[in-house]
Amino acid sequence: MFKALLLEQDGTDTRARVASVDEALLMPGDVTVAVEYSTLNYKDALAITGRGPVVRRWPMIPGIDFAGVVESSEHPRFHAGDKVLLNGWGVGENHWGGLAQKARVPGDFLIALPASISARDAMAIGTAGYTAMLCVQALERAGIAPDQGEVLVTGANGGVGSFAVAILAGLGYRVIASTGRAEHAERLRALGAAEIIDRQTLSEAGKPLQKERWIGAIDSVGSHTLANVCAGTRYGGAVAACGLAQGMDFPSTVAPFILRGVTLAGIDSVKAPIEKRLSAWERLSRAIDPKMIAAIATEITLAEAIPTASALLDGKVEGRVIVNPDI
Repeated sequence: MFKALLLEQDGTDTRARVASVDEALLMPGDVTVAVEYSTLNYKDALAITGRGPVVRRWPMIPGIDFAGVVESSEHPRFHAGDKVLLNGWGVGENHWGGLAQKARVPGDFLIALPASISARDAMAIGTAGYTAMLCVQALERAGIAPDQGEVLVTGANGGVGSFAVAILAGLGYRVIASTGRAEHAERLRALGAAEIIDRQTLSEAGKPLQKERWIGAIDSVGSHTLANVCAGTRYGGAVAACGLAQGMDFPSTVAPFILRGVTLAGIDSVKAPIEKRLSAWERLSRAIDPKMIAAIATEITLAEAIPTASALLDGKVEGRVIVNPDI
């Protein structure tokens, strides 16, 4: 038996509880992992509260991220005792996830935990930091370098945004951070933001082409915000889009792309191939300051994840939430 946060459906309502689960019920996979840490992401919070259609099968153990130690493996890349990491792949949606003491998954979902990162720190970084690094690498592939101009980060107080600000600043970029929470401006400056702008300047319908300002951008918001970001991107610039906090729509025109040669790069962290995952985590192992992780991370129990999920969706949680399934 192992302890897990279990989601069950009662009519149209979602019920979340901490339960003892028989290991024999674990879903198919060729690697069984003793989970040391998981984390609470926005998608996890939607699943736990039932506020979003995240869960595709019931019952479900949520948790789109986890890090731990291999207990048993029939996969050629992994052996008992190996330290591993998982992000995405539909875990916590279609396949039982990481908010539990054990997980069984296909080995192709896993990568080796970088030697310089602990399981706890890996979950403080989580999908948020991993996605931010994928975005930064997309800008680099588009040729965006620190000496070319400013880079905008929208949703800068969120998980992806915060890591994007810190990573870009650490690489020498001048970062403009867009946020709707002016009270957190000092936090963003501490992460490396050189300038703070109000998200309302980007969130309303705007002109298809606007004054050229930033050479690159990382957007986790979508909708009008993404349209305005593209409209304000300089000639030859690039935008990495990874989220839809404002909406899935994209009310724009082709003008920025055919008149200014702007590149719009879509970032998918869920099914990214292993080569991209390994590259992103190798870079993260060098780019993220452990002191920053310690400053932003709060550790909670599986039971505490239930009320914390609601607080997260209500905007009452700051920093990263790490879940220790053994306490």
